[in-house]
Amino acid sequence: MVTKGDMFYTWAADADVLKKGECGGAITALQQYALKSGMVDAVLAVKKGADLYDAVPTVITDPAEIAETAGSLHCGTLLLSKLVKDYLDNNKTAKLGVTVKGCDTMGLIELAKRNAVDMDRLLLLGVNCGGSVSPVLARKMIADKFEVDPDLVHKEEIDKGQFIIEYEGGHKGIKIDDLEDEGYGRRSNCRRCLYKVPRQADLACGNWGVIGDKAGNATFVEVCSDKGANLLDAAAKAGAVATEAANPKGIEIRGKVEGAMLNLGNKWRRKDFEALASDLWGTIARETGRCIKCYSCIENCPVCFPVADELKGNSRMVTSGEVPPNPMFHLRRFAHISDSCINCGQCEELCPMDIPLALFSHAVRTEGDTTFEPKLGKAPYTN
Repeated sequence: MVTKGDMFYTWAADADVLKKGECGGAITALQQYALKSGMVDAVLAVKKGADLYDAVPTVITDPAEIAETAGSLHCGTLLLSKLVKDYLDNNKTAKLGVTVKGCDTMGLIELAKRNAVDMDRLLLLGVNCGGSVSPVLARKMIADKFEVDPDLVHKEEIDKGQFIIEYEGGHKGIKIDDLEDEGYGRRSNCRRCLYKVPRQADLACGNWGVIGDKAGNATFVEVCSDKGANLLDAAAKAGAVATEAANPKGIEIRGKVEGAMLNLGNKWRRKDFEALASDLWGTIARETGRCIKCYSCIENCPVCFPVADELKGNSRMVTSGEVPPNPMFHLRRFAHISDSCINCGQCEELCPMDIPLALFSHAVRTEGDTTFEPKLGKAPYTN
């Protein structure tokens, strides 16, 4: 019997899934089983579009199509929270399986706290995440630093502190630290992230801690909820996956990897926030002075809920049509999300003027968290 807190090495029983999936294809096999068994009515996952820099969110109802989503896309910078909300809103009784990163999970929890999603209708398979790379910067990085045509790259991964590419004719890896010291590598919000293992999902999955003959051939699965326990137990009994208890040494290694990632995240927080603190208001004024008021930061934020009738009209301090807008245009959004910014980076990633909005909102939230009781991810919803 699988119970919450158990840790397993898990891999697909089906030879085809085992071949197509990463790390033994466990997530693919579990999503397939959830769909076949009726635990969920559909699965929301991400698959490769035109190339590996193009991540496409896809709703799947045919279990055979789930294999198309196997593998990682570190150069895809999607956030799934609002897409999940849209699906549930348009399918009133459906249950949805979702493969989620830490920021996806946090976004869903914040939406649940606002009664915008029903977590009982979701089955969340969390994946460890060391960070993602902006697709535009990834192409430039591969061309400049790896000296490889980015169109020739057919696979990429972040492993053992390196960004690794496979391409026609070979493979190369460069240390993430070296890339980031030169302005490449992961997105700035990912560097500051301290949520690497999404334990508020139903299962937390990844390759950290898989050792011995199972390394590369199985997924480390931590059971984080009763719902996750039921899925893994049923899938194993049905022969969809095979499992064995995680090696204690592997568990120890996984903890050390997570600890190293958290230390790195804290290092980047100190670096980014200390630089900002030296001229806080001046920096915000200069950077937001480029704003063209496109509203992308508002529309794509998973925890930003404007009053529709007021958003593009006049308020007490913000005038409609004014470009660049009064500083209050941004200050009021920072205030609105000050206790719930999940540091997903969507506001910054999708800003056409490259304003470091995620830095500002994340700094406000973390500064508040050091002084007051943190609210992010807390009740009324807990997993």
